[in-house]
Amino acid sequence: MCIICASIPMAAAMGAKINANQLIQPMEKRKPIGKFTSMIIGLLVITSVVYHTLRWQDQ
Repeated sequence: MCIICASIPMAAAMGAKINANQLIQPMEKRKPIGKFTSMIIGLLVITSVVYHTLRWQDQ
């Protein structure tokens, strides 16, 4: 598994942990961790698709 593909579940786990840690705070002080996590995972998926497509074409 490449480093990009391995970082996708890692980013999801870190986002879930950070989001769970902030649940004790009032609603007004919570940060939109879910949106940030989704953007990071989406970016990693796109990067992975591009990388593996270009790598596959080189063979």
